[in-house]
Amino acid sequence: MARIVLSSDHAAIDLRQAVASYATAKGHDVIDIGPTTPESTHYPVHGKAAADKVASGDCDLGIVLCGTGQGIMMAANKVPGIRCGVCTDTFSAAMIRAHNDANMLAIGARVVGEGLALEIVDAFLGAEFEGGRHATRVAMIEGETA
Repeated sequence: MARIVLSSDHAAIDLRQAVASYATAKGHDVIDIGPTTPESTHYPVHGKAAADKVASGDCDLGIVLCGTGQGIMMAANKVPGIRCGVCTDTFSAAMIRAHNDANMLAIGARVVGEGLALEIVDAFLGAEFEGGRHATRVAMIEGETA
């Protein structure tokens, strides 16, 4: 099982907590870094905080949430070594792991409901990087080859 960091902005607290409970019940070690109160907050702060935990190796994977998933995904991707994709379907969630070796998933709480969000989490956590030709492409993303 993976050690997973979760974070969100104020728009996604409820869904983040549902994802945290779900992932914990599946046997994962979940580190929920909040926030816990509904006051308006800034998604870039929370995206970076979660990404830092993944990039440092403290956590294996990260799941971040905001209203659309887009802003917090952009913030996470600013951290070197992070490959985060926003997903609204299970196929994309599996493929960002299998083909892009994504280490973070972003979900939009105002875009998908809880049931679909949990299926997306399952697809992301259940997929494994295929390597091969995809490893070359991931290296290119990381700036290791041209």
